[in-house]
Amino acid sequence: MKSLENLIIHKPDDWHLHLREGIILKNIVRYTSEYFGRAIVMPNTKDPITSIKKAILYKKEILDAISTDTKFEPLMTIYLTDVTSKDELKKGYEDKVFFAAKLYPANATTNSAYGVKDIKNIYQIFETMESIGMPLLIHGEVTDPQVDIFDREAVFIDRELTPIIKNFPKLKVVLEHITTSFAVDFVQENNIHATITPHHLHINRNAMFFGGLNSDFYCLPVAKREFNRISLIKAATSGNENFFLGTDSAPHMREWKAFCGCAGIFNAPVAIPSYLQVFQEANSLDKFEAFASLNGPKFYNLEPNQEKITLVYDSFKVDDCIEIFDSENVVGKIKTFHAGERLNWRIL
Repeated sequence: MKSLENLIIHKPDDWHLHLREGIILKNIVRYTSEYFGRAIVMPNTKDPITSIKKAILYKKEILDAISTDTKFEPLMTIYLTDVTSKDELKKGYEDKVFFAAKLYPANATTNSAYGVKDIKNIYQIFETMESIGMPLLIHGEVTDPQVDIFDREAVFIDRELTPIIKNFPKLKVVLEHITTSFAVDFVQENNIHATITPHHLHINRNAMFFGGLNSDFYCLPVAKREFNRISLIKAATSGNENFFLGTDSAPHMREWKAFCGCAGIFNAPVAIPSYLQVFQEANSLDKFEAFASLNGPKFYNLEPNQEKITLVYDSFKVDDCIEIFDSENVVGKIKTFHAGERLNWRIL
């Protein structure tokens, strides 16, 4: 393979991350805090982050789990429900406790049972968010059982997102972890923003069925057809400011992932090399810094991270799993995206 020069870029940020809680959080947070400057932390913990108090306590748990010399900043979100308080939301945002608000349609994904049952119930929340400039982060899928699971994103865009944008034209909207060419086109045509995961750039829906039902590649939203994956690659590698990095890294203990089929892919340990593989294959390495380090901060009115990282063109084999320790005892494992595969880039 042709030798490539090392890349030096501003340290990336992860604009969509799941850290879980307790033992899992303590074991996996370093894979983000070492490689990313900031991360938006999802609020769908078992007891969802629905208040200022919960957000403060969760942020403390995260910071207590990382090295004291790490400059990583977790950005906290409030979990919207049908009864979210406008006053709590506004105070939390103005006091810089909440960085953004997350919309989960009820039962759309992991720990979303407390989510919004009727999005029109929270139009008054959107009105408040629009007036104070608070970003809305959306898990964009309907949960209507009459809708095919592979169509849930597109139907959500038609039924729910289009009216939101029409009614709240100045609302800062991020459509999370997009999976379809329909979503790519909608984002560009309506000048909203979107995150794209590494796994949706690498796999299509066939991955869930190789060798039988393979839960390792089951996530929500599910991966779609190959033409959708190609559309996502073109969007991510285009340099378009509407698209930026959001891993949606979502760990599950092996026994739950393998035998119960929990939705989520743990990609944090290999996220940056995984993205780089796609950009290299698309001959777009010159666009990677924009996607990983610049577009997100620009949307959120932040400066890029001052720290730089060096990415080295050096092939390595990805470990199958990481071990989860409770004190000195191994209590489980979590399988990593690209387990057993070779990736071409390392972080120096």
